[in-house]
Amino acid sequence: MIYLLLSILASSWIFITFKLFTKYKVDTLQAIVINYIVASSSGFIAYSKPINLDSISSFSWFYITIALGLIFILVFNLMAITTQKNGLSVAAVASKMSVAIPVIFGIIVYQESTGLLKISGILIALVAVYLTSVKNENGISIKTQNLIYPLLVFFGGGVIDTSLKYMEQNHVGEEETSIFSACIFGFAAIIGICVLLFKFIRRELDIELKNIIAGICLGVPNYFSIYFLIQALRNENMDSSTVFIINNVAILLLSTLAGILFFKEKLIPKNWLGIILAIISILLVTFSI
Repeated sequence: MIYLLLSILASSWIFITFKLFTKYKVDTLQAIVINYIVASSSGFIAYSKPINLDSISSFSWFYITIALGLIFILVFNLMAITTQKNGLSVAAVASKMSVAIPVIFGIIVYQESTGLLKISGILIALVAVYLTSVKNENGISIKTQNLIYPLLVFFGGGVIDTSLKYMEQNHVGEEETSIFSACIFGFAAIIGICVLLFKFIRRELDIELKNIIAGICLGVPNYFSIYFLIQALRNENMDSSTVFIINNVAILLLSTLAGILFFKEKLIPKNWLGIILAIISILLVTFSI
């Protein structure tokens, strides 16, 4: 349970950091690329064994981390596009609702436990995600031509979480968690650097110190959010569906409360109802263990 708690805290810190990006007008792309570099470096530093390219490339999961690195940075950019096209609420709902994919995967593929408490908790969690994320009384509206973006965020986020569970279960040894995470972030960094170089060549890039500092502040918790999540998934006393539900809902709950306390965000009645349901869902899923 301690790894799950640490993953929740690290991920919540990421959302708080993103809120600060807006306040200090940080170039998000630059900060994200620096973040991936720092997160990858953290993983390599944490790896206890000698590192060489031959040994890393010999791992059965190595080439899959290339695909995951690509998906990581694609989903981030899709979230940015979704926010621009449909609004922040739509992006938040699409991102958090994606937890349904790894939950269903765990129940069907790994025959994870189901029961009245757990199923009720999962359904209430999805409702809580929606209500907590909606920022106006009229709910969420999406133009038909822009529907593709939140759908891609939904499936992309679900693929990431499902892949982490599958890799942890079948390919990544316990002592390989740090180097596995480092490689994912490393390939995401390489792709991001290529994008920045392209923008530099086109003279669309203005590097600022604050973007680098922001990326460093984001990179360490980002690494640990994945590292601790993978470690939590190794807990034999908790199904992956339970881990993902508690993790996602608790992150949403903490980041929302942080918004109230530190950023003076105002919540509408639907948001408060969502917070109450989020707490109920966590309790139901927890007690179903």
